[in-house]
Amino acid sequence: MQNTETTIHNNLLNKRVGAMLVATGVLWRVMALQKYAACGYEITPEQYLILSIIMDSGGELYQRQISEITYKDRPNVTRIINILEEKGLVKRIEDVNKRKVYKIAVTQEGIELRKKIQPTMWELRANATQGIEEEDLQNALKILEQMLKNMKDKVTLQI
Repeated sequence: MQNTETTIHNNLLNKRVGAMLVATGVLWRVMALQKYAACGYEITPEQYLILSIIMDSGGELYQRQISEITYKDRPNVTRIINILEEKGLVKRIEDVNKRKVYKIAVTQEGIELRKKIQPTMWELRANATQGIEEEDLQNALKILEQMLKNMKDKVTLQI
């Protein structure tokens, strides 16, 4: 059994991890939104993420797959896809085997926009990771992956 001092330390550390994850996520989002606005991009970082996920997965994904990858609920993903479709960056393709099921495919305009925005994303990532050694980044990713794995089976997502 742990002594009281160790338990208090672990509780404080656990609370700090959660707070740091939230703060990092918020600041990343604000930094990206400000940079996108300064660059005059016609999509948000969240929309760019969906566009990139589709492209990195071969150019086509089902909406449910996008929800699973991003941990976003279907209505939120539908809203983002609708916006991207209105802008001509993605299109819905009917699935040949099922009715009312569509694959979401990136259009040529979407491909071109991603190419345009990608250097900005690399710059944002470089700014966020400045002064951090590659080995430390790899360790941080391993830790985050383990935390994700630890949490996955303890929650029910409505995807």
